Amino acid sequence: MLNVTIDGQPLQVEKGTTILEACEFLGIEIPTLCNLEYLSPEGACRMCVVEVKGIQNLQVSCATPCTEGMEVTTMNERIYAFRRLIIELLLANHNTDCFNCSANGECKLYQYAMEYEVEKTRFVNTRGTPPVDDSNKFFNYDPAKCILCHRCVRVCNERQSNRTLGLIDRGVKTTMGLPFDQLFIDSNCVSCGNCVSVCPTGALTTKASKKFRPWEVTKTRTTCPYCGVGCQLDLLVKNGKVVGVEPADGKANQGLLCVKGKFAYNFINHPDRLKTPLIRKEGVLTPVGWDEALDFVTAGIKKIREESGPDAIAGFSSSRTTNEDNYVFMKMMRAAIGTNNVDNCARV
Repeated sequence: MLNVTIDGQPLQVEKGTTILEACEFLGIEIPTLCNLEYLSPEGACRMCVVEVKGIQNLQVSCATPCTEGMEVTTMNERIYAFRRLIIELLLANHNTDCFNCSANGECKLYQYAMEYEVEKTRFVNTRGTPPVDDSNKFFNYDPAKCILCHRCVRVCNERQSNRTLGLIDRGVKTTMGLPFDQLFIDSNCVSCGNCVSVCPTGALTTKASKKFRPWEVTKTRTTCPYCGVGCQLDLLVKNGKVVGVEPADGKANQGLLCVKGKFAYNFINHPDRLKTPLIRKEGVLTPVGWDEALDFVTAGIKKIREESGPDAIAGFSSSRTTNEDNYVFMKMMRAAIGTNNVDNCARV
């Protein structure tokens, strides 16, 4: 264990703990645009700088490990001025048309600009206005709003292991992009949307996000129904309809989703979706109530059981549902019907 002092508060931390993590233990909030749980420290945005006694330059807290006897100051006039400068530099190459931005209300850069009272920048735009890449079916990429936090690149490389995104050029010409100036539609992108989920600004946004603002939706935590992994996600609901999905920090997915979990929620409100049971009457599938449908199924099962025994009945459940649901289905088949003929079919 290491002994450190942060803003006059003594603290013991394990070796390898960063200053930012130590601050979190004490409940001290440090601004950051590039740091994210489960991703390696990057120190790209420089917003999280702090002052360490005995070191002349300010240190990025997300990538600086604690040392024995370290004394840290998280806020003073020098740090405040430096963070304001960083915000000005980021705003210089950032499209500030916030009214039309899908990230309006969620943009971390805008929130910090308000907190540090930065209304405009003294610096000149060096990047111009690159074109928007809207080739992907599910999301858009606007390089004019990218702040080069590297979150999307790191989540694609380190966690999704797809290596679609990377940094192009050097210095003021650096951009986030795809190899050989490809569009998303022409690349090896699997449309998982994890880059969109971690973007702190409006550079990467879903196409559906233009239809709502963050304060208009409520979040409901649930389990993704598309497979048995059990990924946790938040359904974004507006006026009684699901309008989007955000990954949750569940034990199975830790903030990640696949393309189905992130973007295939449209089936919920699809006009072709079956919303009531159907029974074939005189050769025609007819909508009925749940009581009538369950009575129909029960009568059919009883008839088969009486004529041929319980082993003449088999149950099929989906391998795409949760293990708990499949277990309950198996127990129901055994207790209610008396058979162990249960199969988890991948294409049910």
